[in-house]
Amino acid sequence: MTIPIYQVDAFARRPFAGNPAAVCPLSAWLPAETMQQIAAENNLAETAFFVPLSEADEADFHLRWFTPTFEIDLCGHATLATAHVLYTERGFAKPEIIFQSQSGPLRVRREADGRLVLDFPSRPPQPLAVAQYPAALLPSLGPGAAAPLAVLASRDLVVEFATAYEVLALRPDFAALADLGYIGLIATAPGGAGVDFVSRFFAPEVGVPEDPVTGSAHSTLIPFWAEKLGKTELFARQESARGGELWCRLRGSRVDIGGYAVTFLRGEIVL
Repeated sequence: MTIPIYQVDAFARRPFAGNPAAVCPLSAWLPAETMQQIAAENNLAETAFFVPLSEADEADFHLRWFTPTFEIDLCGHATLATAHVLYTERGFAKPEIIFQSQSGPLRVRREADGRLVLDFPSRPPQPLAVAQYPAALLPSLGPGAAAPLAVLASRDLVVEFATAYEVLALRPDFAALADLGYIGLIATAPGGAGVDFVSRFFAPEVGVPEDPVTGSAHSTLIPFWAEKLGKTELFARQESARGGELWCRLRGSRVDIGGYAVTFLRGEIVL
């Protein structure tokens, strides 16, 4: 058996930036164990698998995402990468793609300049009192970390800092991070020079020590910063070593997350 595979740099306009994801088109689902093994072999933050749905379905494709160790319920950069593959490599012609997923229907539209816009659920975080902080939180931030302004939680733990410098300076303890009891930890702060907010994302528990650019984290960051800044359209940067740009909009219970993508690799998996 051979399976097509593409590697795409998502939330980037050039290779070697943004977040690399593998994308595997399938005609029918493989066993979950096999897809997990492929994701582990790829050793990228996520590998996306998709299958076409029939005309009777209310979506075009069913989409699933795997980290090297775990099937995840929502992934932004691999969804963006999958849409990019469909539009640029597989001849998909509609202006909008509808994916069915564990997180419900997800829509991706292509704008005139090639930017892809994800329509994702909004996941506002809820503040935690100091007494509710996980015991591993402060040690997990690493030596010399600044004191958080606030800690909040949704699927992920959100730690707000005063400045982008404090986010960039974090040197987290990954073993402690894995004991937090959340999928990941989002460190965030206001941006500068035209950037509304910055973030970093750590998820060692699911095999991703630091994710270069995390679309799903912005399902939580967009409602958080929209409320703090009093605006619904925001521009964000994820300040990993590779870095990524995200155009964001809050739409009530949904968020728009926009970005570019480039194909890095085309190949085949042989099983």
